[in-house]
Amino acid sequence: MANKGLLMCVCQGNCPSFQQMNIFDVGNAIRREKLIDYVAIHPQLCSTDGDRFLSTLLKGEGTDELHIAACDPIMQVKMFRDALESAGFDKAHLHGVDIRNMTTDQAVDAIKTMVGTGKTENK
Repeated sequence: MANKGLLMCVCQGNCPSFQQMNIFDVGNAIRREKLIDYVAIHPQLCSTDGDRFLSTLLKGEGTDELHIAACDPIMQVKMFRDALESAGFDKAHLHGVDIRNMTTDQAVDAIKTMVGTGKTENK
């Protein structure tokens, strides 16, 4: 069975595009339904420490599929390219969804769709 992770990024927690949702409620809703194996929140994945976090997490080969709920999925692939390469993680196993400007319920639904289909939004 593939080990699936969900990372959520909230643009430092003060970006207006995340003010309509409770990110902890989003993570708990996904976790409770056992759609993934782990959930993590990072304040800014596109930062240098975000790259280190991704690289460290993925080097352990404990994650087969990584789902990221944050900003534009196409930008995610571009921003995280170095970290994915450093970890030897195939970007084909990275799935993203844009949850900006969503309510808690909308974000949960968008993540469920991404995890259920295995497809990146806007790919």
